[in-house]
Amino acid sequence: GMEADFAAFGSPLCGEVKRFCRRVRETYREIKEDLTPYRDDRYYRLAPMRLYTLSKRHFVLVFVVFFVCFGLTVFIGIAGPNVIETSVARTDLNNSVKLKPFNLSSPPLSTYNQQLWLTCIVELDQQDVSLKKNVSMTVKILGVVKDGSTPYVNNQVHNRTRLLSCAQKCSEIIVAHLGYLNYTQYNIFVSLEDLNKLTYTIQNITFTWKTYNPTFSQVEIWFRFVFVVLTFMVTCLFAHSLRKFSMRDWGIEQKWMSILLPLLLLYNGT
Repeated sequence: GMEADFAAFGSPLCGEVKRFCRRVRETYREIKEDLTPYRDDRYYRLAPMRLYTLSKRHFVLVFVVFFVCFGLTVFIGIAGPNVIETSVARTDLNNSVKLKPFNLSSPPLSTYNQQLWLTCIVELDQQDVSLKKNVSMTVKILGVVKDGSTPYVNNQVHNRTRLLSCAQKCSEIIVAHLGYLNYTQYNIFVSLEDLNKLTYTIQNITFTWKTYNPTFSQVEIWFRFVFVVLTFMVTCLFAHSLRKFSMRDWGIEQKWMSILLPLLLLYNGT
């Protein structure tokens, strides 16, 4: 009696499972038909892509050339000049108890230096100090022109607040940053009167000028120029290869390439 009940119970269950599997197969077949593009006459008029007709040898050759070029750029980046050029303007406090404003002159600059940073590091007498304090500073930037005069930059004095963080050594503080250089030299006056309120003795304050390395800037310009020329040549070859086909017959890859190549040309050219 129990086996008969189990058989009666199993038959409907197996039937439901079979119907469910059949329904899944039908749904999959319908989705596959919907996703498969209908190959009308336009399908055979689409502009051909060389990538789909490459032989194995040419396919491997394309990848080899790509990795050789990529490795060459990585090697030039590693063996090339440093990106940032630094020069230290160490200031002597002369054992004075009270800090006075600092008058700092930048090294000679050119357009290849691109930007200018002035940073400082505070050195305390105590080495194992843990300190975090907001420090106010006053910065006045003067540009030196050829006749020796020093006009104001932006005609204002800048008041800035920076976080002084010390843990054995104090972290570097950015005093000023010029995003573009209109003068060949700058004089910067820095007042750090808030440091006089510290309970710790200041041993020294080291200021550092940072700019882009002019040699790096020249290498960057040549790289961009070479890539502008290469991108222009590829764009011309791409347009020449598609001149026989209507834009309606372009594939999605070719349409996107027609947008990306001019954008890449503009990116490398600016």
